[in-house]
Amino acid sequence: MALAVRVVYCGAGYKPKYLQLKEKLEHEFPGCLDICGEGTPQVTGFFEVTVAGKLVHSKKRGDGYVDTESKFRKLVTAIKAALAQCQ
Repeated sequence: MALAVRVVYCGAGYKPKYLQLKEKLEHEFPGCLDICGEGTPQVTGFFEVTVAGKLVHSKKRGDGYVDTESKFRKLVTAIKAALAQCQ
């Protein structure tokens, strides 16, 4: 069973950032993740990443975009921990 990763992003222009992150995560965890994205209907500034129901990255809480290797590695660590719990 694939691990659920959900990204809620501001529908007013953040979709390319979501698609870039999705591609990178799929490359890192081929066939292991069920990644879904949801663009908000209005301007929100959201870029929230939830792994197995747990919020692990929030632009609104000061994390910004997933635009550095260290931010991406933080997500990878959270996903690896969630995958380990599923086994």
